[in-house]
Formats: sequence, C-alpha cells, structure tokens
Amino acid sequence: MHKIVFLDRETLAPQIRVRRPDFPHSFVEHERTATDEVVPRLAGATIAITNKVKLGAEALAQLPDLRLIAVAATGTDCVDKAACQARGILVSNIRGYAANTVPEHVFTLMLALRRSLIGYRDDVIAGEWQRSGQFCFFNHPLKDLAGSRIGIVGRGVLGQRVADIARAFRMEPVFAARKNTAAGPDTLGWDEMLATSDVITLHCPLTAETRGLIAMPEFRAMSRKPLLINTARGGLVDEHDLVRALDEGLISGAGFDVTDGEPPPSDHPLMRAANRSNFILTPHVAWASDEAQQVLADQLIDNIEAFVAGHPRHLVEA
Repeated sequence: MHKIVFLDRETLAPQIRVRRPDFPHSFVEHERTATDEVVPRLAGATIAITNKVKLGAEALAQLPDLRLIAVAATGTDCVDKAACQARGILVSNIRGYAANTVPEHVFTLMLALRRSLIGYRDDVIAGEWQRSGQFCFFNHPLKDLAGSRIGIVGRGVLGQRVADIARAFRMEPVFAARKNTAAGPDTLGWDEMLATSDVITLHCPLTAETRGLIAMPEFRAMSRKPLLINTARGGLVDEHDLVRALDEGLISGAGFDVTDGEPPPSDHPLMRAANRSNFILTPHVAWASDEAQQVLADQLIDNIEAFVAGHPRHLVEA
C-alpha cells in the first residue's frame, strides 16, 4: 500500500478539495513543513507531495522508499531533479492550469500601473479631490494600452495567452528571443525587445541561465521606459537594480507577484519599494484563483493515479 505525504497543504486555499486517490493508500497532510522535518515526515513514504518545500539530495538519500515526488505547481526548482534521477525517483508537475488566472493578473497589474490607480486612490483618500476645486485632477500619468508594444519573455501557454489578451486590447505582442541568441522567424531579438517595448512581462522558468536575466544593463537598454511585470519567479530580476531603475526613472513602473525568497523579509528591497505609487507587489497569488487551484488539485491527484497505474505523466527531467 502506498503512503502519500503532502508536506505543505497550506499552500492551497482551505476551500479547495484535494480528493483521495482511487487505490489503497494512506494519506497524511501537514499544513507546512520545515527543512528539518522533511526526512522524518517522509519516512516510509512512497509518494511525496510538495508545492514549495525543498527536497534536496541530502534528504532524498535518507528516503529509500520514495518513488514519486508530485509537485503541486508548474515550477520544480524546489526539487533536486538530478538527485532524483540518480535514485530512480520520478518527478511530476502541474501543467496548463493557470492559463486564465496568471494572464488576468498580469493585466490587472498592467492596467493599475498604466492608469496610476494606486496614486489616484491614495490621493482621493487624502482629500486631494476636494482640494483640487475641479471635477478631476491630473497628479499622475494616464496611458492607454492600445497601440503599445508588449514584450513577452517566454513562449509557453502563459506567454501565448498574454499575447491573445494583448491583441484584444489592440496592443502589439512580440516574443523575445533568448538572451544572447539570434532572433528567429517569430521572435524579436533580445536587445530590440528591451529597446522598443512599452511593457515587458516575464513568463520563463528560473534556472541558472535565467537568474538575473534583467539587471542594470537591461534597464539602461529600455529606451521607452516600460512597465516591467513579473509573475513568474523571483530571481529573474535583480531586485536591488529594479529599485535603482525606479529611482532613476529608467522604467515607468513595475508589478511583481514574486520575490527572490518568499515571504520576503521586511528589509527586502521590494518591501522597501512597496509604498511607491508606481510599484505593486502582490504575495505570489497570480496563480491562485479558486478555479485554477481546483484544476491544480485535481490534476495533482490525476498525476499520482497515473503513476500508480503504471502510466506516469507530466514527468520532469533533470
């Protein structure tokens, strides 16, 4: 009989139903799991479920019964996949569940920044409307999305969906070629994308290659002072350089749903920038509409059932 252990059930909202698999098993849920609790909690487990709890080589070496790590997310950077491969442990992930929720969050951030909603809301609360003596006032920039170019980094499901929505707003979506590679027939060169985009949105994984993908050299190349949106992963952008770019007016604003290290400490550079009217930081919830979370939970158990049935799916290679 399989022993299944969910290490961080609290990463899914309480109203989301995680059904029990249709085979003999025991199922143990922990709301959250600290690093030193991983090995004792997974002792004897054949299947581990994790969203963000890290499973490194040292822990995996102490878990001889483990056969599957079912990641309750698309990103699998929390798992040492090379160590899994060496030990014959399969890793599965979730795919396609966020095709509505993440792009909608991207445009929520984009519209709020483009229309200066935070600044105007704060001004209204502070009594600026009454002091203006007019039916309206113009303390902050107001820009349309229509007619602007949106540079999309990442051509997967989310990047493609963002492009679809952008076209509905009459924006011009362009996909960026990988940094330091030539442009292709359907991609714009990296440098040209930086220089000509009015909005740049990130939809790529965090890897050794993409860490620090955007830093001061890239900010200085952004000729049109774009908005920068990151709903992908913290670490793709050098966060100290982001604050510096805001200070120097190299970008017109930024909307982030992720930080490098979550939750960020109170002295994190993005926390220090959070009170700016042209910067919005949300707590890694772009993926988390009720609808998307339920699709994720259902797919998670589908992946586990497929593994036990001898037809594993959604496997991630090292």
